[in-house]
Amino acid sequence: MKIIVGLGNPGKEYENTRHNYGFMLIDRLAEEASAEWKESKRFKALVAEAGDKIFVKPQTFMNNSGQSVGAILSYYKLLPKSLGLFKSKGADLSQTLIVAHDDLDIELGKWKMSVDSRSAGHRGVQSIIDHLKTKNFTRVRLGIASDLKKVMPIERFVLARFGAEERGKIEEVIEEIKL
Repeated sequence: MKIIVGLGNPGKEYENTRHNYGFMLIDRLAEEASAEWKESKRFKALVAEAGDKIFVKPQTFMNNSGQSVGAILSYYKLLPKSLGLFKSKGADLSQTLIVAHDDLDIELGKWKMSVDSRSAGHRGVQSIIDHLKTKNFTRVRLGIASDLKKVMPIERFVLARFGAEERGKIEEVIEEIKL
């Protein structure tokens, strides 16, 4: 079983923003798999299942994404346990958990996969690391860096919508990624 998580913020006001790039990718992957989104109060997320893949869009806002991810991994018994109730620190989830998110350090139109890497300041990723007690999972890092980043405060930049030209570049990336 694979848990594929897209990071973003819930609500219409955040649709098509740079910070919701992870949601945009997961929406496409779920659509291609003919999976339907259902709200899960238990996981505080939207969840879509297709075969051995479970697509997840946390609805906790970016900085608390770890709550949803931890809940779903725990529910499906995908978290290794040691000493009873305590999570195994440093567990290897690289074959089980894939997290897609925006990345300020990668040029718009590019993407990278990484495993067992630090959050690099991404609060959604840090929340997952904190909740799971491991950074050993797979990440799909979706580039959003552009010249606008230099003239706009970071908080405003990541919550801004993609322009028409940018939208074309992200569509190409989303088409390219197959998980």
